[in-house]
Amino acid sequence: MGKASRRKGKENKRPLDPSQMPAPFVARPFEGLAGETDWVAMREIVPSATAKVTFEVDGQEHEAVIATILPMAWPGLRREDGDMMVALQTGGGSGDASRDLAAQLIAVTQLENGQPLPAPPRVSAATPRLQDIITSTTFEPTVHETFDFWIPEEHEIGEEASVSMEDANESIAPTAPIDGVDSAYWCLIGDRAFIRWVLPHDENKATDALARLSASGKARMPENDDEGRLLGAFRA
Repeated sequence: MGKASRRKGKENKRPLDPSQMPAPFVARPFEGLAGETDWVAMREIVPSATAKVTFEVDGQEHEAVIATILPMAWPGLRREDGDMMVALQTGGGSGDASRDLAAQLIAVTQLENGQPLPAPPRVSAATPRLQDIITSTTFEPTVHETFDFWIPEEHEIGEEASVSMEDANESIAPTAPIDGVDSAYWCLIGDRAFIRWVLPHDENKATDALARLSASGKARMPENDDEGRLLGAFRA
């Protein structure tokens, strides 16, 4: 093929449509949002919590409750009173949790009152991210001991739903935020207590620091009765 033919082929090539392309992977999807580490904590380590956000879709501002989990593992829900709820811990996803959640928020605005969002919306490279639509400047989770926040206080539920709620509540590992430390939580798993702390630092630097701490023999807390120690870290 001659140079002219190759050049003509390039000129006629259409640009790719982002809506037909998969969302690119993002290792730190909540970066740039207020309360980044609390977004991560609610997605990864806190069983039952809620936080309010405001966001804008097509020039209109909305308010929604971000929850760790919703009934039936729904990605979203619009209550009978119009209140909107979206779940962080939905499993799966596109590789960019920010786009996934933004798509859920947008989809919930289109629901009728009393209607759940039964499945996550399709996400592409054209889907907005949370950073594009969130307008609130704070993110303050409230940790709950149960999933009772699923049901409005004035709403009565039947016996079957009540039993389902009790089963869900029994699955919760007791968890509480630690005062004075950002995104750190005490939790009881079985008969062992743990502190789980979401760090805001660069992953490589944090991993190096923890490795040095462990190698130095200073990863234990001798003032603690059972000499609590650093168990390790995982990417969140």
